[in-house]
Amino acid sequence: MDLITDPLLQALRAAAPPLPLAVAYSGGADSSALLRAAARLWPGQVQALHIHHGLQAAADDFEQHCQQVCAGLSLPLISLRVQAVHEQGQSPEDAARRARYAALADAVMQMPAAQRPRSIALAQHADDQAETLVLALSRGAGLPGLAAMPAAWQEAGLHWCRPFLALAGGDLRAWLQAQNFSWIEDPTNQDTRYTRNRIRHTVLPALAAAFPSFRATFARSAAHCAQAQSLLQEVAVSDLQQLGLPPRIAALQNLSAARQGNVLRHWLATHCATQAS
Repeated sequence: MDLITDPLLQALRAAAPPLPLAVAYSGGADSSALLRAAARLWPGQVQALHIHHGLQAAADDFEQHCQQVCAGLSLPLISLRVQAVHEQGQSPEDAARRARYAALADAVMQMPAAQRPRSIALAQHADDQAETLVLALSRGAGLPGLAAMPAAWQEAGLHWCRPFLALAGGDLRAWLQAQNFSWIEDPTNQDTRYTRNRIRHTVLPALAAAFPSFRATFARSAAHCAQAQSLLQEVAVSDLQQLGLPPRIAALQNLSAARQGNVLRHWLATHCATQAS
């Protein structure tokens, strides 16, 4: 495949992250495809960030693999040590994700300005998006949860993006295999004690058998939910400006029940650092 027809390069082009770009690189198949595709599309504009969680014995091997790949590609690599300890009521996966994203942002912002990436790319794909939506449905989530993962957002002074949300995980592996590129397999991905792994190994194959296009349709539903949530956010901001801080009860009672709930959730999240049940 050339630069024009290659689906991974097309997805990266469409995402159009501001350059230079940092890629969150674990050494697994998904981030390997993202790193190699980005380096091919934007030579000299890409570097890798590797998170060493220290949660399993193979972590040192993952890091060594990433070092070897980046040396072969002549790409800068920064390896970050993160100890993700989950709090009571928080899942280990969520704790690791939050620690990982915070470490990525901190690493970039500590770089000299002349070397600092403007964007961070993450390798989640259509299967990951479907897992996120199924997980949200299982928890009875509202629109913020059903919107699943955004394709792009701004945070900590950086542009974050997920260019591969429309591509299946199998497509990324096929791309790597076609070019004889290696990656490492994380053994914890087979551990069905984790909810996401149970969804990946049990639910998604059943969905694929019943609804072959489920990845695209799930992604479309998540996009509809994200758009609706964005509209609710605009309404909440406008309503809160009229209600004052904290919201005046008498003015709040003039709103419909749906708008009362909407603006109160927004107020709690943005001014009280908490989420309504």
